[in-house]
Amino acid sequence: MTPPLDVLVVGAGPTGLALAAQLRSYGTRFRVVDRSLDRVKESRALGIQPRTLEALAGFGVSEELVARGNPAMGLRLHLGRRTVSVPLFDIGATDTPYPFLLFLAQSETESVLGEHLAARDVTIERGTEVVGLERQGADVVARLRGRDGAEETVTARYVVGCDGAHSTVRAQAGIGFVGYSYPQTYLLADLEVDGLEPGAVHSYMTGRGMLFFFPLGSPAPWRMLAMRPSDAPGTKVTLPLLQGIAERYGARGLVLRDPVWMTDFRLHNRGAARYRSGPFFLAGDAAHIHSPAGAQGMNTGIRDALNLGWKLALVCRGAAREELLDTYGAERAPVGRDVRRFTDRAFVVGTSPHPVLRFARARLVPRLAPLAGHATAPRRRVFRTVSELGIHYRRSPASTTGPGRPRRGPRAGDRLPDLPHGLQDRVAAPGWHLLLTGPPNLWPDERLAPVLAGRADLVTVHRLADRSPWPGVAQALVRPDGHLGYVARGTEPDGLRAYVDRWLPARPA
Repeated sequence: MTPPLDVLVVGAGPTGLALAAQLRSYGTRFRVVDRSLDRVKESRALGIQPRTLEALAGFGVSEELVARGNPAMGLRLHLGRRTVSVPLFDIGATDTPYPFLLFLAQSETESVLGEHLAARDVTIERGTEVVGLERQGADVVARLRGRDGAEETVTARYVVGCDGAHSTVRAQAGIGFVGYSYPQTYLLADLEVDGLEPGAVHSYMTGRGMLFFFPLGSPAPWRMLAMRPSDAPGTKVTLPLLQGIAERYGARGLVLRDPVWMTDFRLHNRGAARYRSGPFFLAGDAAHIHSPAGAQGMNTGIRDALNLGWKLALVCRGAAREELLDTYGAERAPVGRDVRRFTDRAFVVGTSPHPVLRFARARLVPRLAPLAGHATAPRRRVFRTVSELGIHYRRSPASTTGPGRPRRGPRAGDRLPDLPHGLQDRVAAPGWHLLLTGPPNLWPDERLAPVLAGRADLVTVHRLADRSPWPGVAQALVRPDGHLGYVARGTEPDGLRAYVDRWLPARPA
C-alpha cells in the first residue's frame, strides 16, 4: 500500500485540474486519476467567464488562456431580414481586468492547466479507474485499476469526485442526483462557416427554435449549436443535415464546410442532493449538470474546485478547523441551484415548442430586440449573473461583518474587487490577506499581535494607509479564494480576533 494521501482527486477535466493546481500551490499530498486515456480532443465547453479568469490568474495561466482564446463582446441577433447588434460586456465590467467572454475549446483549457501542473511535477494518471471506495475509520481506502489491469490500494483523508455526470465517487458515496431530462435532441459541430462576421456570437431566432454560432478559433473557427428538428430524428449527423437545419432556422446565405467534429446529444438538468458526505466531496458536473445556456457549466465547476481546494489544503495542514469544510456545500450548493434555474429558464424560452413562446420568439423578439441596447439595468444584471462576478457568499458561516457595518463598499462574502497600486497581484497569492486602512498609528503591532498569535504564517498584512479602496471600510480579511471573510468599519480588533479564532487554530509559538 502506498503512503497515505491527503486528497485523492478523481477526474482530470477542467474541474479536477483546477483543484490539483490549488492543492499543489499549498504543497498538499494528492494524486489525480482519470479513467480516460487522454484529455478531451473535442471542444465541448467553450466559454470562460471573467470571474474564472480572475480566479485562475493566481496560478499564472489566465494570460495564456486569453492568448489562445477568442474574446467576444458582441451578440448579433438575426431576426428574419433584420440583424440587431447587442453589446454584451459594455455594462457592469468596470471592476475586472477581463471584461469579455473568452471563447476557447475545452481541450485548450485542459492543455493550459495540464502544462501548468506538469511544470510543477504533477502527474495526471490517465487510464486509472476507481473501482472501489471504502471508509475505514477517518480515512478512505480506494482501489485503483491501471490501464494494464493491475490494481493498487491507496488511502486518503478525502476523496473529491470531479468525474462528471456519471460520477463513480457520487455513486460510491450514496449521494442522490435528482432532476430531469429535456425532451429535445441537439446538434453540435465545430466547423468553418462562410458568410459570418467574425468576433461575435450569432443567434438566429425563430418560432421553431434557436440556432447559435460561437466564435471558437480552434480546432475550428465556429461552434454550431442547434435543436434537431422533430422530422429528422435519429439520423446520422452529416454536413448536409447541418446545412439544411441552418437554412431552416433562417441562416440563409451561409456555407458550412470542413467540420472537425459533429455530434448530437440530450441535455439534462440535475443536481446532487448534497456536495459532501463525510470524506467524500463532489465538484463540477458530478454535482450539477444543466443546459449550456450562458456558458456556465465549466466555469461553475472550476469555481467549485477553487472554493474547495484551499479549504482542504488548510485543514490537511492543520492550519484550519475541520468545520471549514462544511462551508463548501453551504456556499457552492446555492450557486449550483441558481445556475441550474437560470440556464433552465433561458433554455426553455429559446427552445420550447409551446405556442406562446413560439409566438414570442417569432413576433415579439424582433420588435423588442432593437431596444435591448437601451435597457442598461437589465443587461447589467444579466452580465453580473452570467460573468459570475456577482456571485457572493454573504449567508455563509465563513462571512462575518464586524462592529459598525460599512455603509458603502463590499460586504462580507463578496468577491474582492480590483485593488489600486498593484495590490491585486499580491492579494492573489495563496493564503489569507488582511487589509487595514487609515494612518499607521491606528494599527500598531501590539494591537495586531494578539489577533495573529500563532497564525502569522497564514495571514499577510497589507497596510493601505489612507488609500482605502472603499470609503468606510477599516478592516477587510480576504479569504484565499478572493472573497471577503470579515469586513468592519471600526478599528477595534475584537471582532476580527473572534473570526480568526473560529476558523484558524492558533499554533504553538
